[in-house]
Order: sequence, then C-alpha cells, then structure tokens
Amino acid sequence: MNNILNQIGIENYIFLCVILFCIGVFGVLYRRNAIIVFMSIEIMLNAVNLLFVAFSTYHQDAQGQIFVFFSMAVAAAEVAVGLAILVSIFRNSGTIDVANLKNLKG
Repeated sequence: MNNILNQIGIENYIFLCVILFCIGVFGVLYRRNAIIVFMSIEIMLNAVNLLFVAFSTYHQDAQGQIFVFFSMAVAAAEVAVGLAILVSIFRNSGTIDVANLKNLKG
C-alpha cells in the first residue's frame, strides 16, 4: 500500500480531500433540501476519513485507520437517526425544505 502512496503522492490525497470537503461545505451552505444537507455532511466526513487513512498509511501507523472505522460506525448511526427524523418531519409537514423547518420551534 505504501508503494501506491509513493506513486500518487500524499499531496494529491490532500488536494482531493480539500476539494471533497469544500463541496460538502458548499452543499451545506447553499442547498435547502435537508437530504442534500445530510449528504453534504457525509461528504465532508468521508473527506476527513480519507485524509486519516492517507496519513495513517504515510506514517505506517494503523491508529488513523482504526479511528476511521469507529467514525464510520458513528456516521452510520447518525444517518439512520437523521433519516428517521426527516421522515417524521415530512409526514407532519409535507416538506423537508430547511427554510420551512423554522416553524418547528414552537
């Protein structure tokens, strides 16, 4: 695996992760659909996980990969709870537009 990292280079992994993270940030900031916002958050989380794996491989240490494993397990639980909340909101209000969710306050 380290041979592949030497061929591609760590800077290319960093560049890819920055691009993915920026796509996720723009998705969170500029989209109004709650499902798109959750997908953008997942893209940001996967960008960070990819960077953890790349640096873990670069330093030949498995701690980053172990952290990614637990992070993905927590993210899977987060997605399940988030989608359940979105289904409940859609059943009650008929929309999942983030701008209309401010009515849930009171």
